[in-house]
Amino acid sequence: MKERQVIGVAIAVLALVLFGSLRYEHFASGYNLLEFTRYNAMFTLISIGMAFVILSGGIDLSVGSVAALASVVSALLSGHSAAAAVAGGVGAGLVCGLLNGLVIARLHIQPFITTLAMTLAAHGAALLLADNQPVSVSYDTGFTEVGQGDWHGLPVPLWVAAAVFVAALLLHRYSRFGRHSLAIGGNAEAARLMGLNVERNLLAVYALSGALAGLAGVLLAAQGSGQPNEGLGWDLFAISAVVVGGTLLTGGMGSVGATLLGVLLLGLVFNLLNFENGLGQVTLSSYWQSVVRGVFLLAVVLLQVRLARKVAPRQPAA
Repeated sequence: MKERQVIGVAIAVLALVLFGSLRYEHFASGYNLLEFTRYNAMFTLISIGMAFVILSGGIDLSVGSVAALASVVSALLSGHSAAAAVAGGVGAGLVCGLLNGLVIARLHIQPFITTLAMTLAAHGAALLLADNQPVSVSYDTGFTEVGQGDWHGLPVPLWVAAAVFVAALLLHRYSRFGRHSLAIGGNAEAARLMGLNVERNLLAVYALSGALAGLAGVLLAAQGSGQPNEGLGWDLFAISAVVVGGTLLTGGMGSVGATLLGVLLLGLVFNLLNFENGLGQVTLSSYWQSVVRGVFLLAVVLLQVRLARKVAPRQPAA
């Protein structure tokens, strides 16, 4: 069933590309392709982190706010050096992820509550550091090349996202961390009885999610400024991308690789909406695009319910 869903998503992606190429004059242009990959690199990063979280049976609602906080930290440090800005942003995300993991793994607080609290805390911290306004970045240290530059004709954010994707794919398929995350998502208590260190694995999962959200924030800042109010709805985008790729919301089954298809599908939907707005025949404001996001998320959750019902009879009884 999961393979059929992934194939269906791949077909949908190709259909949207074909539709856009035929309907809009500049949809298949090099400029649109490059800007599409530059912008969606951030969502690829947070979706990869979210994939590991959901595979382990959890959820991370804080990725958007953590990315916004990281963008502010990076912008504030960009005057020192590009390396300091990158390290500061990723470090801020990593700290938030570690805090999430510690509370969830050691205090056994539900991920929904823990990461919701982190959402509020990270957003508040971002507003305090930025004084409730965008933070300009330094153009003298080369930091903006991380978000706006190209390397061998392709956007630097695309190279960053591609490297992270390959590393995550290897981590998921060939490491104990990946196998243990799946086992914990399938049945945490059974995994504990098998001798797996569930708490340590969960801590690592949320730390990874936080670090990747921090890296997404670095890319956001490098594209112009630190944005304390950015990140609204990023968590829903990431969750949607993961479940569209065939990962069960309940954990224990899924693929980090197929998550990329989910990112492409969602990114194409909103790219097409922007082109449709440009034609002037239909105008969808950002508010209506939020409605589309909500409807899309509901649709994929309903699909997940059907998938879970088909999978459940095959699972052995506890």
